[in-house]
Amino acid sequence: MTTTRIPFKTLACAALAVLSLCATAQTFPPKKTISMVVGFAAGGAADTGARIIARKLGENIGASVVIDNKPGAGGNIAHQFAAQGPSDGSVILFGSVGPLTIAPHMMKLPYDPVKDLSPITMGVNFPNVLVVNNQVGIKTFAEFIAYAKKNPGKIDFASTGPGSASHLAGELLNDMAGIDTVHVPYKGGAPAMQDLIGGRVAAYYSTLSTSLPHIESGKLIPLASTGTMRLAALPKIPTIAESGYPGFSATNWYAFVASSKVPAPILERWNTELVKVLKSPDVIEQLNSHGLTPQPSSRDDFAKYMAKESATWGRVIRERKITAD
Repeated sequence: MTTTRIPFKTLACAALAVLSLCATAQTFPPKKTISMVVGFAAGGAADTGARIIARKLGENIGASVVIDNKPGAGGNIAHQFAAQGPSDGSVILFGSVGPLTIAPHMMKLPYDPVKDLSPITMGVNFPNVLVVNNQVGIKTFAEFIAYAKKNPGKIDFASTGPGSASHLAGELLNDMAGIDTVHVPYKGGAPAMQDLIGGRVAAYYSTLSTSLPHIESGKLIPLASTGTMRLAALPKIPTIAESGYPGFSATNWYAFVASSKVPAPILERWNTELVKVLKSPDVIEQLNSHGLTPQPSSRDDFAKYMAKESATWGRVIRERKITAD
């Protein structure tokens, strides 16, 4: 029997590496002030969800969690900022479906969502609702389709930016219904809603949290939701799938990621803390009141989901020949 002798120097280096990882894992929170970056303007669904989560997270970890809104380019500016962020884990990003799984198929990005950003956990997943200004004269989804078919290019719809979920929902309906509605990008849900209310655009695939107050006031007319099930807050409003387009599904989601430079132990600790927040009854209640459904996950499960979404939307973008212009 032969025995392989491992040099003392090698063992010492390995031990130091393990101790270094342990020390890194224990340095939590990384700083007394944590930056939670959001890629859209204040007032939209991403900002609303992030603030609900940040408050509870700060309480749990004993740190100040500050929301850092960096709107623009459909959220890509914020994602680039996070990708280039510090390696200590003090900057986490409330990322979104657009920059993480759609934009890479539409444009050359200054960051790679897979290589430069590491998954932490899924955050919230929810459908959008197609709404129109009450002055448009359209009251139902069937009327919307009929008008669009008779008047190609006459209906415009707002989105939170090129490649966003609100953009791709409109493009998917254009494709499945054979209609031609015109995309008008904005820097977030709040400015898109302002122009919809002001009559400068006709329609918007909006988040429920952004549109519900205006639906209740009568300023907006809800036509259909983009998920596979009706919205609990609008039970009489059908899904697009049940309105003649089976298989239609275009949900929106926000999830937590950080720079790939952040060590795995810190990422795992962020997963633990964020999953704890997302499972908190009070946080669930608050998010649900805004139409946001918490979906905490393991880091690996979120990575697999992101890959699946990337494949789905990549196919739609190629078939529709969608560009960032």
